Amino acid sequence: MLPWPGPAGQRSYLVTDDKGGILSRLADEMEEVQLAMGTELLDHATEILKDRKAGALEFRFLSTRLCEALRDALRVAESRGGLLDEFEDAVAQSEERQVPADETVE
Repeated sequence: MLPWPGPAGQRSYLVTDDKGGILSRLADEMEEVQLAMGTELLDHATEILKDRKAGALEFRFLSTRLCEALRDALRVAESRGGLLDEFEDAVAQSEERQVPADETVE
């Protein structure tokens, strides 16, 4: 799954076996940027919450950005979770093909 929505807001998927392709690398870089921005936003939110003069507009803006950051982080987590599932399946298949140590092949 790509770290950005499609034109209608739907999930976007990249179908390829080339994990090092241009679009795969771009998606990885975008995920890193999204997570870093979320971290910065949390720091900013902490400061706004400490500011007794912060008004409703600031909190509304902050809430909107926090929702966006959470949505991005959940998309990244879901995507990476899918990659973990693929990895675990590949490991299981590899283990099924291996001959146990106590058996000999003639």
